[in-house]
Amino acid sequence: MASDPALCVSVVYSPAPRQVREVRLSLSPGSTVLQALQASGLLELLALYEPLAAVFGVWGRKVMLQTILLDHDRVEIYRTLKVDPKVARRARFAKQGARSAGLFTKRRLSAKAGD
Repeated sequence: MASDPALCVSVVYSPAPRQVREVRLSLSPGSTVLQALQASGLLELLALYEPLAAVFGVWGRKVMLQTILLDHDRVEIYRTLKVDPKVARRARFAKQGARSAGLFTKRRLSAKAGD
């Protein structure tokens, strides 16, 4: 009888825009997110950029460090946002003005509201 097959897992981190670090690992069955992070070596890189603000996920869903991984899982390390997307959108809208954004662009001069 062969022993349990190893899990194939990848750990992904993007320290800055357009920079992606991916490490593929082979772990024993029953391994956790924390064990995958430790085996990847990306925790040291994370300590350089964001020591306490890290959030982790598997395939886009937030998970705890004790979560047990399945074969072909993708562990993701999420960066904190520099700017709240809602605040950034409001600032862009205020800068370009209401008449040059969204529904109000390219209106005919003789058009009524809603046309």
